Amino acid sequence: MKKKIPRFESDEEAEAFVATADLTQYDLTGARPVHFEFEKKAAQINMRVPRGLLDAVKARAEARGIPYTRFIREILEKAVASQ
Repeated sequence: MKKKIPRFESDEEAEAFVATADLTQYDLTGARPVHFEFEKKAAQINMRVPRGLLDAVKARAEARGIPYTRFIREILEKAVASQ
């Protein structure tokens, strides 16, 4: 049985762990890809949507553990990239 990844209190602790640990000994089945956003957000949009739609978007974002505005931005990026 593989070891569980410990919880870290800081980025420094996590970096030290990754730098020194043999990750093949750990269970990484629950790992999820992370999308980092580096591009500066210079434009803003404002739109009205039905309350039910906004509530559903917020629920999906919360399930993924990200802010709902980032979730909406990801949806827009995927829609544009798929064309």
